[in-house]
Amino acid sequence: MSNTSNTSGSQSSSNSSKGKAKEAADEDVPSPMEVLRNARTQLSELTGMVAESVSSFERTEDGWTLQIEVLELVRVPDTMSLLASYEATCDLQGELTGYRRVRRYERGRSDSNRPGGR
Repeated sequence: MSNTSNTSGSQSSSNSSKGKAKEAADEDVPSPMEVLRNARTQLSELTGMVAESVSSFERTEDGWTLQIEVLELVRVPDTMSLLASYEATCDLQGELTGYRRVRRYERGRSDSNRPGGR
């Protein structure tokens, strides 16, 4: 009987260790809001331009993909300022791994011929 109790005791100890490891791994994964904030900040630092908003956000197998709207050129009036959409990729921890400009447009103009306004 003592073998049975030792076995069940070691199993519960093993299960609690697995639970703690999973909790620790979950704590390392940033929330979506943390990923958004980090990506905007990192893109701004790299480009030297203001990241105004995130227009799309998606979790992928490798991390995250975002579309970030960036103010590229300030003009007067403000509706004539040039904005750009950047596609940014981040790893699972939310660190920026790459970016590219996919579109440039005036703030006051919409893109009626592109699906989703992109």
